Amino acid sequence: MLFDGGSLARTRRRGDNAGMAGDDGRAQVQLELDEDTLGRRRRDLGEDHPDTLASADALAVSLRAAGEYQAARELDEDTLARRRRVLGEDHPDTLASASGLAVSLRGVGEGQAARELAEDTLARRRRVLGEDHPDTLASADNLAFSLQGVRGQAARELGEDTLARRRRVLGEDHPDTLASASNLVMILGRVGEEQAARELAEDILARRRRVLGEDHPDTLAAAFQLVGALFGLGEHHAARELNDDIIARRRRVLGDEHPETMMAGAFDLILRGLDLGGEPGWMAALREASKRRQQEARELNEDEPG
Repeated sequence: MLFDGGSLARTRRRGDNAGMAGDDGRAQVQLELDEDTLGRRRRDLGEDHPDTLASADALAVSLRAAGEYQAARELDEDTLARRRRVLGEDHPDTLASASGLAVSLRGVGEGQAARELAEDTLARRRRVLGEDHPDTLASADNLAFSLQGVRGQAARELGEDTLARRRRVLGEDHPDTLASASNLVMILGRVGEEQAARELAEDILARRRRVLGEDHPDTLAAAFQLVGALFGLGEHHAARELNDDIIARRRRVLGDEHPETMMAGAFDLILRGLDLGGEPGWMAALREASKRRQQEARELNEDEPG
């Protein structure tokens, strides 16, 4: 069982982060500000003005941060169509809109459409911007995330390549590098490489603690991802000890009612149940289903063209 690391794994474009203490209120303020700005620019500058379209892009980011993926999807589709018409298919701003739409499509459950758009956007960014451009690497990270459930080996190879490039271009401790590392932890778990996932999760947590401190929300997200890796390896006692520490820190930093605090609390109930009576039937069934998915992914990867 691998967790997505909460805020650690979220896209780090402006407005796409959530999970900080008090972010819910700030996100709402930002959303209202972006809506007002877009309305004014449409009125004063027109629908297709570059500044208007930039505001539309910003509002879509804020909508995603608020979980309003359908509204973001509709706005992204309109913005992308306008930028394609005004700027052309390969303009960096057009590709930024395409990248945002891929995220929104994934958010509303249209995985296949999201993957196809993400693949097209990555190919265009590689051609226009180069392999190591930050926007290209962001597209590669998003595509790797989208592929993990259907083409595990391809997701792993792309995730490993993106992490290597970000380490070389940005450095080991850069937030985007650590976001790629967290993404790869999830992918490794999906393809059955639990020990490799655990080792990478431990490295991320150590770096987060050193750079951000013990109580930073991104550090706690990294710790929670390690809890998932430990759980996947059957190290339930170690997982529970770490999760207990996360709960205490999240209560102090984020509050009792924050979704990430409650998520850690809910997982604590599972870990306590294991301590009391072993693995319940539903969890055994979940584990077996996970093994079947991993086997199906391996068989599918063997059938993929080289």
